[in-house]
Amino acid sequence: MKFVRRIVIALVALVIIAYAAVLGYIYFNQRALQYTATGEITALADTKIKGAEEVTIPTTDGAVVHGWYAPPAEVGKPVVLYYKGNSGSFSEEHERFEAWTADGYGFLAFDYRGFPLSPGEISQQHILDDATAAFDWLKAKGQPIVIWGRSLGTGPATYIASIRDADALLLETPFLSAVNVAFERYPYLPVGLLMSDQFPVNEWITKVDEPVFIAHGTADQTIDVTNGERLYQLVPHKYDLWIEPGADHGDLWARGIWGRAKTFFEDAEYAASKVAAAR
Repeated sequence: MKFVRRIVIALVALVIIAYAAVLGYIYFNQRALQYTATGEITALADTKIKGAEEVTIPTTDGAVVHGWYAPPAEVGKPVVLYYKGNSGSFSEEHERFEAWTADGYGFLAFDYRGFPLSPGEISQQHILDDATAAFDWLKAKGQPIVIWGRSLGTGPATYIASIRDADALLLETPFLSAVNVAFERYPYLPVGLLMSDQFPVNEWITKVDEPVFIAHGTADQTIDVTNGERLYQLVPHKYDLWIEPGADHGDLWARGIWGRAKTFFEDAEYAASKVAAAR
């Protein structure tokens, strides 16, 4: 019996050591595991975007981020401030910007520090700092702003809407919080204790004064649709929740989100003009 007990104790010790090693690896490599910052860069000249230019925006710690900006081509249309997702460069999504400018909207899109067009170190604080710098840079142009966040970008988009004044907030495939997504994937790990970049969107959303439209797909394999559904319940000023049957994480553009977004932005701009007229 003593021999068996020793074997059991040894096995338990090995499991504990292996588990601790996994926790240590995740903790020290968490940002490499959390972010997918590599990808191809598309040149602005190779797109069909109308009236856009390359811009450089100063941010914190003497750093800069690089992006594209186009003013609205039609009177009364806002600028879409786009906060990109977790993969690659914003420039890969030029189809969106082509559609926006073709419909008379302006846009500002950029790479956070550490993503292909913007050198630097990735962290939650840097992403939020870069998001704030982009909003303030755009606000100085004096044009109406609507905010669009996608996937990872729903974090900084919600944060900015909670501390700055825009006309609308659209969240495409959002998460309740980054730590919630991590827990859904790794329920056997103490992710709440390990993660530095937790993006508490569920807390920021309660401080958002803008009307909010949330879009998600039922087949999302990256961020489960329940994140979008639960987040919408916390929205103070609800506009709409669009749940698209069978749509995965990257499907909503092809499924017609732009048409729905235009209606949302038009309604938001009308409401903003009525408020401004009443002042």
